[in-house]
Amino acid sequence: MRQLALGVRLRERATFDTFVVADNAQAVSQVRGIAEFTSINVRVAWLCGASGSGKTHLLHAACAAAAAKGQRAAYIPLEECIALGAGVLDGIADIDLLCIDSVAAAAGLAEFELALFGIFRDREERAARWLLAARAPPSLVSFALRDLGSRLAALPIFQLRELDDEQQLQALQQRASLRGFELPRETALYLQRHLPRDMHSMMNVLDRLDDAALEAQRRITVPFIREVLER
Repeated sequence: MRQLALGVRLRERATFDTFVVADNAQAVSQVRGIAEFTSINVRVAWLCGASGSGKTHLLHAACAAAAAKGQRAAYIPLEECIALGAGVLDGIADIDLLCIDSVAAAAGLAEFELALFGIFRDREERAARWLLAARAPPSLVSFALRDLGSRLAALPIFQLRELDDEQQLQALQQRASLRGFELPRETALYLQRHLPRDMHSMMNVLDRLDDAALEAQRRITVPFIREVLER
């Protein structure tokens, strides 16, 4: 796990190999090409999609892939950085791969919009690689700085599709396997039926259950899940 700017840490399990591609093959291929420096014509992309659709996973995976190639990568969760001021975006000009999450958080904030516009111009001039993510495409984000909004709207945009029920089960069982335990299908179905349906929420609960099971020396069964969720 690599320490990044602002004290942000990459998720150890957020790699391209642990991402359930499903209907997002084109987006994953493009992001991977940018991250691994194999994409020749496209050096920037905007990812959009609902919460839990995999945007942050792909940005973390991109940073990990770039680092594996010996490149310098930075992940900036913009929504979490607003309180720190636009200065958090200083000093990133020499980063080989820049990944900015929750870009829409900057909309209407003059200092942040100007900083993003400066980053855009700099990376465009140097043909540097970067990835941006938000729930909505840039055309639906209310940027006050028109030049910024229009330039971002011209980027390659990839809408991430949420996993269907069967794909969610596959993702849950894959996550369990990575954590070193088996998640029976009926147990995964119980989680799916009793939790918010976005993958971020389900993965967080699965990690919590694993930690609780290790502490209690119990298997993750439906009765055990009920106990933990009722606490």
